[in-house]
Amino acid sequence: MQNIDFIVMIVFALLIMAMGLAFTKSGSTDTKSFFAAGGQAPWWISGLSLFMSYFSAGTFVVWGSIAYKSGWVAVTIQLMMCLGGLLTALFIAPRWKKTGAITAAEFIGKRLGTKVQQFYTYLILFINLFSTGAFLYPVGKIVYLATPFSLEACIIGLGIMVILYTAAGGLWAVLVTDVMQFVILTAAVIIVIPLSFAQVGGITEFVDKTPNGFFSLFTSEYTPAFMVAFVIYQTVFIGGNWAYVQRYTSVADEKAAKKVGYLFAGLYSICPIIWMLPPMIYRTINPDLKGLEAEGAYLLICQQVMPAGLMGLMLAGMIAATASSVNTTLNLVAAVFTNDIYKNLIRPYATDHTLMLVARSATVVFGLITIIIALLVPSIGGVVEVVLTIASLTGGALYAPILWALCSKRQTAASVFTATLVTLNVGIFFKFISPILFNIRLDRIQETLLGSLLPLMILAMYEIWAWSQNKISFQYELFKESRKIKQDNSLFETQQDLSNKQNAYGIRVIAASMAVTGSGILMLSFIAKNSELITATVAIIVLASSYPLWHISTMRNKNQIDTVKPFTKV
Repeated sequence: MQNIDFIVMIVFALLIMAMGLAFTKSGSTDTKSFFAAGGQAPWWISGLSLFMSYFSAGTFVVWGSIAYKSGWVAVTIQLMMCLGGLLTALFIAPRWKKTGAITAAEFIGKRLGTKVQQFYTYLILFINLFSTGAFLYPVGKIVYLATPFSLEACIIGLGIMVILYTAAGGLWAVLVTDVMQFVILTAAVIIVIPLSFAQVGGITEFVDKTPNGFFSLFTSEYTPAFMVAFVIYQTVFIGGNWAYVQRYTSVADEKAAKKVGYLFAGLYSICPIIWMLPPMIYRTINPDLKGLEAEGAYLLICQQVMPAGLMGLMLAGMIAATASSVNTTLNLVAAVFTNDIYKNLIRPYATDHTLMLVARSATVVFGLITIIIALLVPSIGGVVEVVLTIASLTGGALYAPILWALCSKRQTAASVFTATLVTLNVGIFFKFISPILFNIRLDRIQETLLGSLLPLMILAMYEIWAWSQNKISFQYELFKESRKIKQDNSLFETQQDLSNKQNAYGIRVIAASMAVTGSGILMLSFIAKNSELITATVAIIVLASSYPLWHISTMRNKNQIDTVKPFTKV
């Protein structure tokens, strides 16, 4: 990397941080703003945020590694995420909004009781700290490979940056920075693809140089059975992950919640092809990467083909991608700790000012723990092993029972708790105990199938039994009654006005940041050797896209003023 790359990377990192800090006041007027963006966020902002929260630099490291080794199957795997997103949009997202809850933990408390809520709360906090560490590690490794800094310094520095703006601006900071991160990353990835094809000699040369079976939809490790299980898992994960639930509950209504899922699915129907091409191309340039070296394939192709300045842009995009995953989870764990532990168990009558202080403090503390876990990832066996192990052990066990309770009037606290506990214990047994005691080890397909299907089988058996007995959960009846309580109209109108102001301000911040980003990329086009045209084209598209967003924010402000005027006394 040259000096200009470091400058570009730092400038865009500071831009993201400035966007987050811009919501220090407006995004944290109360806990509902801090954790749910006022409950009226535009669906396209929440949709892009969901996409970026799900996506991270781990995509380039984990799936990029698979693309380098096995080829097109990496795209097939990620297209299963598209199907999972589509099923979530159709059947799950609107149900979350219909509950009236801000977080999944709040829904569990009302639907299944306080004790079950506490069980899931503690477990989710523990699991999310590990998964967030797994998200932070890949981008630290990418920056480490491209800079003279140590891996530890990269992880710590990036972690602190994310902690600062997430603690300052809450969910609004997360949402708007996610949108901007999407813009930066998309711009960088679009630029790298034609440069990669040019390096290998064109599309035909690339295809001719690939090994046999490189474009197969499946492999011996990633079979059709694995894909079916993966779709089930992805549906449960996208629809049930507590961090993603905030994206469905923070929009205006059920229709908007559906649109959030549709946008996610639409993006995941296209982006995997764009993402996986560079590491696949690099396989034909350098086929000698071994073991964990393959995790760096994406960065290595970028270093080889991108001119000075644009390499910094790509790194900025990767940093942004992972920051979006980390900040989402930090906001979630802070919400869970503040609302469901501190407020419910420690100080039930705490003021909103105190709760905001606790929320920010929790963000910092949990962020520091995440950094420590990220530093330990290499000793656990690499990021691929960490990500897939966490997924297979916890995804179905934690989220499937709650989703079933979301859709069923028969499931009880006992049935949901049993499904989770049995699945977790069986998964832990086959992962850690049976290989040592009985020399029985499940492969990745079997792990995924077990984690996805076992809780569904347990819940289905109880559902059939309850149906045969014509039993309806009394907890469901209590939850149904609680939803009938109407909110005070004057309070609703006040919250609506505040949400409209926040929406307009958020869109304006996004528009201004896109203008700055487009201008920066345009300046890079003048020094981008052999890629001036593609870089300038991307820059102009980003710049042009900023204008309608600015116009929308201006009109929303005007409408807000017009709405207030009739009630203003002169």
